[in-house]
Amino acid sequence: MATKRDFYEVLGVAKNADDDAIKKAYRKLAMKYHPDRNQGEDADAKKAEEKFKEAKEAYEMLSDPQKRAAYDQYGHAGVDPNMGGGAGGGFGAGGGFADAFGDMFNDIFGGQRRGGGGGGQRVYRGADLSYSLEITLEEAARGHDTQIRIPTWESCGTCNGSGAKPGTSAKTCGHCNGSGTVHMRQGFFSIQQTCPHCHGSGKVIPDPCGACHGAGKLKKTKTLEVKIPAGISEGMRIRSAGNGEPGVNGGPAGDLYIEIHQKQHEIFERDGDDLHCTAPVPLTTAALGGEIEVPTLGGKATIELPEGTQHGKTFRLKGKGIKGLRSSYPGDLYCHVSVETPVKLTEHQRKLLKELDESLRKGGEKHSPGSKSWADRVKDLFK
Repeated sequence: MATKRDFYEVLGVAKNADDDAIKKAYRKLAMKYHPDRNQGEDADAKKAEEKFKEAKEAYEMLSDPQKRAAYDQYGHAGVDPNMGGGAGGGFGAGGGFADAFGDMFNDIFGGQRRGGGGGGQRVYRGADLSYSLEITLEEAARGHDTQIRIPTWESCGTCNGSGAKPGTSAKTCGHCNGSGTVHMRQGFFSIQQTCPHCHGSGKVIPDPCGACHGAGKLKKTKTLEVKIPAGISEGMRIRSAGNGEPGVNGGPAGDLYIEIHQKQHEIFERDGDDLHCTAPVPLTTAALGGEIEVPTLGGKATIELPEGTQHGKTFRLKGKGIKGLRSSYPGDLYCHVSVETPVKLTEHQRKLLKELDESLRKGGEKHSPGSKSWADRVKDLFK
């Protein structure tokens, strides 16, 4: 059988360490090696489980004054029940390990004691809320101040927040004796949980208030001022501290997270800090070249089209995009040319186009190199 390590060595504390130091050392190890945080069947998970059990045993002994005194005097023999020197106790016996594990459990899941000692009620932070806010591209680029209306809770005026019908009062919960928590055994350890009968309040209301139905609060709506920073992107969230659901037993309220969604723009598509737009260009302008005006978020810009501009040609306007929240410089605007074929032609216009077509055909691939290349690829395909 393997020799047990010294309990002080296991926890990493000196032999003259006080109770707080021992408790702090154990909580650190328990948080690190707890099975819930080291799940799996591999060697690392099993090693973590062994270290957790070792730390648990060390703390169980050193946190109890009688067991610690026996251990200091006789070593492991002084606390080994198989050798006649150990005292009773262990998991779920109260004090020691149960208190420390309860504190550790609440460090993970947000519960805290209100009041001193083990009999204090638990206070819990309120849940976070989410709000979806739709904004325009211009508002995202330049920033925007707006207002939103959200649900909130106010103390009930009929019962003054007690939840009990006027003239009556709440009673101490008989299941948790007013502590707001109950102990439940799971496997080899005990877990402290919120009382399911009073939901952590420590009180039950036999005759609830008719206005709030025992909640002690009424649901209302309130208006919040929201400042949208310039450069915000789709899916980003703005945190409004303390505007979530109220806490339990005086615990802090949760936060409100405002999630940004951007409306589809009629002209631009956003890609990070860059913008994209499609610029329709007449066939004659694309063929002969010339200037076209394109929109930007700051006004208009001019693009010089070279002679023979093809459909799908892209022009980049540097710095005409959006300056993101984490960007040092604004993005670019990419204009994609869409050559338009003329419609509803007059007979004269049709005649002119036919003459142009005949003239271009005589020039062959000199005027339409793309068509010649495409025709060659088609021939190769059917060889």
